[in-house]
Amino acid sequence: MELAKEEGLDLVEVSPNAVPPVVKIMDWGKFRYEQQKQKSRPQRTEVKGIRLGIKIGIHDLETKLRLAEKFLEKKDKVRFQVRFKGREIVHKELGQALLQKVIEKLAEAGEVEQAPEFTGRDLYLTISPISKVNKKMIKKENNNAENQDS
Repeated sequence: MELAKEEGLDLVEVSPNAVPPVVKIMDWGKFRYEQQKQKSRPQRTEVKGIRLGIKIGIHDLETKLRLAEKFLEKKDKVRFQVRFKGREIVHKELGQALLQKVIEKLAEAGEVEQAPEFTGRDLYLTISPISKVNKKMIKKENNNAENQDS
């Protein structure tokens, strides 16, 4: 107690259940400030990758889209990669159509951050989670559309 008072710090009980109890000399205000600072730090978003082929089946695509929705709910970005193998590169429009389906299916969960673009033999699309502001705007638009229909 006296050491803490001499240094102008606080005596904080670290482990009260231990025998004998463990205490630590620290600046309590600074400690609480650091804890609050750590809580307020924004969570890092990861970019999750999902690979698709242009010959993907309907159910396989739905499975990949459910996985993408889970990533978007966790506030991660999703990057779709359509890989063209062999002579598939001749049919670029099939890859574009596939990614357009992905955009339509994930419209409620995410927004297009990077439009589909070719890099070598791959076609990439990046979708990010919808921000809170955009979610509110979408809900208002849906409510207005429902009210006009009635």
